[in-house]
Amino acid sequence: MALEIANGAPTLFIRREAYERSGLTREQVDERLGLTADEFRVERDLIAVGPIYGEGDGLGDLIGELESRGLVYFDDFFELTGNWPEWLRLHAASAR
Repeated sequence: MALEIANGAPTLFIRREAYERSGLTREQVDERLGLTADEFRVERDLIAVGPIYGEGDGLGDLIGELESRGLVYFDDFFELTGNWPEWLRLHAASAR
């Protein structure tokens, strides 16, 4: 089932295999970004983190953390800005 993606704030998509390989825990991501239970979703081979609200550069720091753990932007994870009109609905699903 595809995940509905909220507009107005970024969402970070991570390939599940890459996330598991990174060694990063859900608790670490939650703590860094102050997420609610509904802002970390797993659907098959895809993890969606967001929408990510808040001040500071928590998202940038998380991206840096993923890269420092060997993940590659675009190949392993991707940030969707959330910058689209309210009348447009987006859904995401893994290709597998």
